[in-house]
Amino acid sequence: MAPRLIDTRSARRLFLQRQGLCESPYRKIGHEDLLALIDRLGFVQVDSIQTVERAHHMILFARNQTYRHRQLSRLVEKDATLFENWTHDASLIPSRYFPYWRRRFAQRSEQLRARWGKNRRGNFEEELEAVLGHIEDNGPAMARDLGGEETKRPKGSNGWWDWHPSKTALEYLWHSGRLAVSARSGFQKVYDLTERVIPEPHRSESPSEAEIIDWACRSALERLGLATSGEIAAFWDLVTPEEAKAWCRAQNGKDLEEVLVADTKGGRPRAAYCSAAADPLRDLPEPPKRLRVLSPFDPLIRDRKRCERLFGFHYRIEVFVPAAKRRYGYYVFPLLEGDRLIGRIDMKHERESATLRVKGLWLEPKVKLSRARQDRLEAELERQRRFTGAEQVAFDDGYLRSAR
Repeated sequence: MAPRLIDTRSARRLFLQRQGLCESPYRKIGHEDLLALIDRLGFVQVDSIQTVERAHHMILFARNQTYRHRQLSRLVEKDATLFENWTHDASLIPSRYFPYWRRRFAQRSEQLRARWGKNRRGNFEEELEAVLGHIEDNGPAMARDLGGEETKRPKGSNGWWDWHPSKTALEYLWHSGRLAVSARSGFQKVYDLTERVIPEPHRSESPSEAEIIDWACRSALERLGLATSGEIAAFWDLVTPEEAKAWCRAQNGKDLEEVLVADTKGGRPRAAYCSAAADPLRDLPEPPKRLRVLSPFDPLIRDRKRCERLFGFHYRIEVFVPAAKRRYGYYVFPLLEGDRLIGRIDMKHERESATLRVKGLWLEPKVKLSRARQDRLEAELERQRRFTGAEQVAFDDGYLRSAR
């Protein structure tokens, strides 16, 4: 029997629903609700750039406009229901998933130990023990407390191996699971012993390799709705593409159904998997009509190729592109309206003048700035203004640009 064909509109709506973008953004969100939302997303990527607001805050605000910054800090620093570690990048993850990161800790420990020998001189074990001993005796510490300021990597550097030895040791111990991030101060990590950060029940669990692979694949597919084995592997970055492919083959016809997903630009349909337990496409809600600003690191668009297939929207962040070669701007935000990505906006919170400034707006081909859409844009900018604490919104002359 041939796999059924899923149209792109249904695939988009399923993904939006799984990503918490089909529910009312007005409902008051409490601490438990926020934790449930992050659990539903899987993780929230952390990023330091604050052109408007930091990525993790924008991701959550896009889904619920009652969200406030202090709520996230409480989940990490007081409740310990979130921990910070690595997926495809630094992320906040529900603490109940900590046991599944043991595999990553073991792998990273081995990889980084080998790299230390190639890139560093000095006694590896002595540096680690000195840092661990300092934190054990003196409590949580930042890199600057040990003489290793957290700074940006110099151009052409060898990554974090060019940092101060104590900073490098802190990062190694974090990546290998012996230290955990207990808080952020001015966006610098505050490190502490893992046993003083992660609740004991989560530290005592030790799932097997097979259990980790099954959890990582099953939970990734649950959050993606429809996905290829490669997309499943990339979601948490805990399993290899080969392991995800083997898992999909073993589950196909049992827990999984193989389907074909249409390409929004008319390309060849792509084979993918979805849950066979219940039809995930049944009774999909319609997303709110409102217009929303998305962070460049929003999970809806994190997989750029998948985003282009489902939404017909090509996006890349141009932070590292020389100014003269940028198509749009340094840090341009995608615009979501209903179930479509309709354009991008270049804006900045100018803190000295307390102004949210719109420097450029590019709408996708065939998308017009009607009066109703202009109203939706201004309403969203007003929400962003209040969220960031700006006092006014200002538009540069000629801000409306032609699509490129």
